[in-house]
Amino acid sequence: MTCRIDQISTEHGLVLTISGQIAMEDLEVVRTALDERRVVAIELSELELVNREAVRLLAQAEAAGIALRSCPAYIREWITNERTSN
Repeated sequence: MTCRIDQISTEHGLVLTISGQIAMEDLEVVRTALDERRVVAIELSELELVNREAVRLLAQAEAAGIALRSCPAYIREWITNERTSN
């Protein structure tokens, strides 16, 4: 399974639900979805696998004020490590 992105509109803005795996070929699709200015959160409970570039993209999104909801512990740890190494 590759990456699937669903969009849910809420009163506060757009929530992206990302499920499956974010591989290199999916990064541009995720970037395009994040370019939507109304994105306020990314739901990650269904995310199974990411690569380093995907973790960097999620860290950038969070730094820009987008909430990462239900972030798996290993991804959260990886994001934290990426931030401290930069």
